[in-house]
Amino acid sequence: MKTPIISVLTTVYNREKYLAECIESVQNGHFQDYEHIIVDDVSTDGSVALAQAYAAKDPRIRVYQNETNLGDYPNRNQAASYARGKYIKYLDADDMHGRFMIDIMVDAMETFPDAGFGLFDYGPNKPLFPILLKPSETYEAHYSGRHPIFHRSPLSAIMKRIVFEELGGFSGKQHVGDFELWHEIGAKYPITIMSAGPGLWRVHDDQQSNDNRTDPLVSFRYVLLGLEIVSSVRCPLEPTTQRALINQLERRLARTVLYSFKRNSIKDTFRLKNATGKTWIELVRDAFA
Repeated sequence: MKTPIISVLTTVYNREKYLAECIESVQNGHFQDYEHIIVDDVSTDGSVALAQAYAAKDPRIRVYQNETNLGDYPNRNQAASYARGKYIKYLDADDMHGRFMIDIMVDAMETFPDAGFGLFDYGPNKPLFPILLKPSETYEAHYSGRHPIFHRSPLSAIMKRIVFEELGGFSGKQHVGDFELWHEIGAKYPITIMSAGPGLWRVHDDQQSNDNRTDPLVSFRYVLLGLEIVSSVRCPLEPTTQRALINQLERRLARTVLYSFKRNSIKDTFRLKNATGKTWIELVRDAFA
């Protein structure tokens, strides 16, 4: 069997309502040299039967069922373990591809063979054509706000499969797992940044990322993790730039906690403070350093 250029990975848990549109968006795409791997995480609705019906008519679709519920990131790793393509990308079961989404991603990766992965940039500075950044440039671009790409979801990412496997995939950290992985790959490999991808990311109540919009501690964990990674030996920045960025993130962390008294409840503010592991005196010092 011919090895496909790209493996599209869809993890499923009770997504019967959206899954048909997801599958058909890949089938109707311009790029056709793919395999679509669908891994069900013990759904209780008709997701499996629906996926199997599509697979019966399209040999590029392969459907797998987990024996036990793995959860979001472990199931993403499970889906990747079945992949055979040179590249992998995720398409959540409630999202869709635009007609040329895969074309754009594969073209960027083939244009820059040194890139370990690629991410779409939706900001005001998004490039007209794909660009390549070295690890230090990637970190500087994200934290300066010029290309805030580490906040992109898996829908907006393409990775070399061997790079994903080398790093062991997602660690499993809830909510921030993709943010963490982009840092890890970006510290070792160049990245290609592409202009806003033609895909549809749904917003609805029945999704884990809804917590990002309702629980202040979830968004706060991104800052905490960013500070942890930037402070580590894995950070590709030269020491002076690294130290300046650490100071910037510590200041942001502290000010977020203090501002929380105005924005959130007392209980949530103490949750943020406790997550930092710092005293109030230390936070005040950091906020005005």
